[in-house]
Amino acid sequence: MNQHIGKQTVQFGLQPVIAAAAAIAGKKEGEGPLSRYFDKVLDDDKWGEETWDKAESKLLKETTRTAIDKAGLAVSNVDYVLAGDLLNQCVGAHYGMREIDIPFFGLYGACSTMAESLSLGAIIISGGCAGKVACATSSHFCSAEKQYRFPLEYGGQRTPTSQWTVTGSGCAILSAEGTGPKITHVTTGKIVDMGISDLNNMGAAMAPAAADTLTAHFEATQTGPENYDLILTGDLGTVGSDILIDLMKREGYDISGKHNDCGKLIYDAEKQDVHAGGSGCGCCASVFCGYVYKQLQAKKFSKVLVMATGALMNPQMINSGETIPAIAHAVAVTA
Repeated sequence: MNQHIGKQTVQFGLQPVIAAAAAIAGKKEGEGPLSRYFDKVLDDDKWGEETWDKAESKLLKETTRTAIDKAGLAVSNVDYVLAGDLLNQCVGAHYGMREIDIPFFGLYGACSTMAESLSLGAIIISGGCAGKVACATSSHFCSAEKQYRFPLEYGGQRTPTSQWTVTGSGCAILSAEGTGPKITHVTTGKIVDMGISDLNNMGAAMAPAAADTLTAHFEATQTGPENYDLILTGDLGTVGSDILIDLMKREGYDISGKHNDCGKLIYDAEKQDVHAGGSGCGCCASVFCGYVYKQLQAKKFSKVLVMATGALMNPQMINSGETIPAIAHAVAVTA
């Protein structure tokens, strides 16, 4: 029987199985240390399409199809797809999924969308409302730059705290039965806004939300860092990761030996010019559905807490004097 523990956490009786996962990454991501864990690395970030936006839709579509194939399923076997992206009105997901004949829920949690889709997919599966659910998201450096900062042609300078939006996509297939890593708990985040308004310092804006969710998860499950092989955030990069470690120490938890961040893992900080690391919906999605999922399958990780963070704003709100609300959702997975 499922059980709501604490104010934000669900403990599953029927633990959804991650039956398969797929990840596709862009050229720059393929030059990083995780290249061998991706199902495909693009030679051309437009992937033969006319625009960056169309390329992102193709990323999501082909990653979802790959995951369904790897699960040994037909499209008709999948009950729902939960997907989203960073673009206005989630057009990456909407245009990508229009050729895939599956009932669709569009999601937006900014860079937290992969953990949001896994959370809701697990709740749907464990609640007996579906047997198979595809959870997916994507991002693209060029489409994100155009929307959130400046078109590439502008040639703007990037600050040291800025992060590089990952060109990539990930999809996980959840199942009510079978073998594979299982989702045991989800902790849903609350919106946290500490008054930061710098669009080039997303890590600092999102770290407090990560600390809030992680503390809630530990308290509800009566666990701590020692209970996990890896506490993986999605998009904090180097700046946000350091802040998270400091914030958790104030709460009485030393996560420094167990924590890592997808934005730090996906690039080689010394060889690739990414400043504070990676971010974007596709950051957590491609790292979790590629590298982390394969480590769980191989039993190199026994228990992982994946927690993607998102900045819930748009440039217009910041230009009108608003600050950056942030959120983090956590998903506990056992091998």
